[in-house]
Amino acid sequence: MADPKFTANPADRCYYCKTRLLKRLLALAEKRNLKAVVTGSNISDTGDYRPGLQAEKEHQIRRPLLEAKLSKDEIRRISKAMGLPGWDHPSKACLASRIPYGQEINEETLSRIEKSEEFLNSLGFRQYRVRDHGKTARIELLPEDLSAAIERREEIVTALKNAGYAYVTLDLQGFRSGSMNETLLK
Repeated sequence: MADPKFTANPADRCYYCKTRLLKRLLALAEKRNLKAVVTGSNISDTGDYRPGLQAEKEHQIRRPLLEAKLSKDEIRRISKAMGLPGWDHPSKACLASRIPYGQEINEETLSRIEKSEEFLNSLGFRQYRVRDHGKTARIELLPEDLSAAIERREEIVTALKNAGYAYVTLDLQGFRSGSMNETLLK
């Protein structure tokens, strides 16, 4: 939150955040005599606008899963076969990715999103996003979960209003990773 380039929330916000993070990790790696810093970036990440990938490239970060051209589905399959815990955990992007480009990122907004998503998780939803449009929450769920959300409408509305939203909406298109990037294409 200390970087105004990040909190201004431009379309390349992830580049600034990732650059700051990688510089700190590289300094830590050097201090501990580690030869490399690696990330879990994979080939599936290249199918959408991901400015953080450019930061990794600029700082010579190793990306073994991407270098091996492994997709998220392949990584999950391999992880399951190896008996690794968490192989079936859904992807979780940074909470800032729930905020439209140009809308300021602040702790109040991030807290509102976090509380709302924790509530959806407590109801048993596994894949979701609460997109923050000021005082309006736009909930994205898997299409097969939309009817369950309607059945629990009153609980969801109450919880999200308690989190700080004035309006609570359900996105009928359902969950889709990178939906905030859809406005970049227009």
